[in-house]
Amino acid sequence: MIQAGIITVSDKGSQGKREDLSGPAISGMLADSTIEIKHALIIPDEKNQIQEAIINFADVKKLDLILTTGGTGVSPRDVTPDATLAVIDKEIPGMAEAMRYHSGKITPHAMISRAVAGLRGKCLIINLPGSPKGAIENLAVVLPALKHTIEKIKGDDSECASP
Repeated sequence: MIQAGIITVSDKGSQGKREDLSGPAISGMLADSTIEIKHALIIPDEKNQIQEAIINFADVKKLDLILTTGGTGVSPRDVTPDATLAVIDKEIPGMAEAMRYHSGKITPHAMISRAVAGLRGKCLIINLPGSPKGAIENLAVVLPALKHTIEKIKGDDSECASP
């Protein structure tokens, strides 16, 4: 079972002024999968708080997967990718590229996503959009690769044959 955490990045959500719909949508999508949501939190669009949350989930709670939702665009308060890049050891650009490519078939706004994916130690971190629809659409793109990716992160040395 893959142990995961969801970090919702939202100024209004963290202040109780907006209900978090993306975190529960992600949890619902993963309910029947091999991914178990162990921790979830809502924090404001503050780079240092995002970094601290990622570090806590990866290093202290030892999660296999962290999904962030929100703060991936170009608004002045959108700093989730910047915070993520500051704390990862390796970037996995193909995941973010695939999400943008597939989302671009649905909306032209996908091209302004700055979402990133990467590794911190043995933890995979993926930035998802803040809207429930966008988060689910993007998660659906990378979901088929998550189990294999996490196995590789943990040291599986079997061949990477296509499924």
